[in-house]
Amino acid sequence: MAITEQAPASAKRHAPRLARTSSRIAGHGRSRKSVTLTVLMSLMLIYALLPLFWLFVNSTKTQGDLFSTFGLWFGGHFALWDNIRDTFTYNHGIFVRWLGNTLLYVVVGAGGATLLATLAGYGLAKYDFPGKRGVFAVVLGAVAVPGTALAVPTFLLFSKLGLTNTPWAVIIPSLVSPFGLYLIWVYAQDAIPKELLEASRMDGAGELRTFFTVSLRLLSPGVVTVLLFTVVATWNNYFLPLVMLSQPSLYPLTVGLNQWNAQSHTVGGQAIYNLVITGSLLTVVPIVIAFVFMQRYWRSGLTAGSVKQ
Repeated sequence: MAITEQAPASAKRHAPRLARTSSRIAGHGRSRKSVTLTVLMSLMLIYALLPLFWLFVNSTKTQGDLFSTFGLWFGGHFALWDNIRDTFTYNHGIFVRWLGNTLLYVVVGAGGATLLATLAGYGLAKYDFPGKRGVFAVVLGAVAVPGTALAVPTFLLFSKLGLTNTPWAVIIPSLVSPFGLYLIWVYAQDAIPKELLEASRMDGAGELRTFFTVSLRLLSPGVVTVLLFTVVATWNNYFLPLVMLSQPSLYPLTVGLNQWNAQSHTVGGQAIYNLVITGSLLTVVPIVIAFVFMQRYWRSGLTAGSVKQ
């Protein structure tokens, strides 16, 4: 009887200590928030989204409202749909032609660069051959050279070949992606076990079949990453088309919109800043869609193999 009466008293004495321990455990279970980190990330988010917000807001304004209203808020007349219509119809619909040229350069150039970088990076990572270290040094050196430094020599070479002022003058240089090759090379070294390749060869699969049915699936996160980099680089490419092309019908969006912007500085030119801003907004939309669409393949591939069965 005495034991049963002492048990509740002991529990009462230790109750505060148990409560503090449980609260500490619950506190460790909850994610701790840092005010400094939250403020810093908020500032970075504002810094990243503010230009897009400015672009959207000013795309809704007329030519007159651009200079008579506050830049970070809407004007009196919501003219977004009118600006989009005028952008697509101005100068006999040249914007549509520029958009088609950009898609052509991206699909053929960026797609081809991703394919070549994947094949070359996989080969360098999984096969041994004489001069492999030399190739590695050349690839690293090519990564360090900026593309603008190669634009003029490339123009002189293509002019000798008679390829300037043609789509090939933009597509062929876009097929070379040293950074993409290096990225696939590094990623393939750890992403594809040698035992898996040996098992596939023992089953009678050739090298091409092994690559396309086994290795390519494991390389998908790296391939998508390289594809995103090459798509963005080709879509935003400005200096190379500016040097290579002189015919407006072959311009990509970057060079074409800059030509519209320069109209106000020419004699008798018409200022169309509202169409330039609206065209810039329309240029950003496909890149955003590409990132949103390919993000799921990127994230799912990066987490593959993270849990050991």
